[in-house]
Amino acid sequence: MHVPVVVEKNTKLVMEKMPLNKYIDHTVLKPTCLVSDIEKLCFEAKQYDFAAVCVPPNFVKLAKEKVAGSSVKVATVIGFPFGYSATEAKIAEIILAMVDGADELDVVANISAIKNGDWTAIADEINHILPIIRSKDKVVKIIIESGLLTDEEIIKCCDIYGIAGIDYLKTSTGYAEKGASVEAVQLFRKYLPEQVQIKASGGIRDYATAKLMIDAGATRIGCSAGVAIVSGANADNVKSNY
Repeated sequence: MHVPVVVEKNTKLVMEKMPLNKYIDHTVLKPTCLVSDIEKLCFEAKQYDFAAVCVPPNFVKLAKEKVAGSSVKVATVIGFPFGYSATEAKIAEIILAMVDGADELDVVANISAIKNGDWTAIADEINHILPIIRSKDKVVKIIIESGLLTDEEIIKCCDIYGIAGIDYLKTSTGYAEKGASVEAVQLFRKYLPEQVQIKASGGIRDYATAKLMIDAGATRIGCSAGVAIVSGANADNVKSNY
């Protein structure tokens, strides 16, 4: 199901470059996650042809089985949700996730190191994990918990991760006090290299919010409300035609 993002300019409807469903990382990461939650998530992702499902590491194998035969990718989280586990532990998680079939790795940066200005630790971490992910041609998204950072800290992260050449910089885990914001996405886009994409995640529950993030520069939306967002786009498009 391909539902375009539509914006209104001078009373004309303008199609965005990618159908809305392909922005969605359909997500369930709650600690009480059930097998039935994963099965439902994957069924919906296939039904709506979302970009990916994002699941806890222990459910990667199951998700891979459930989306088989579709274009839906399987993403999982590493060092989640606080990011302060040792780099060696993150590497072990990454290797196991790739063995289980993960296509995309959403890695939580060491937020404590960022807040302490330990930029050497941040650079060392990405320089150790990125070659391992690249050796298997997987996608890496780095989560920096932007709602906890100053603009200066965000800009420094953009510099380090931009130089490293990650695939996506991601706003948040969804477990901090503040999730994705338009301002953070705009700041990412201003300071990241053009080839580094942006994943907005955390508190995005409806089409209007998702559209704001996309307009600000996000190319992935991480959420558990993918079906509601696409349905909201359908409703909005119907109203715009009358």
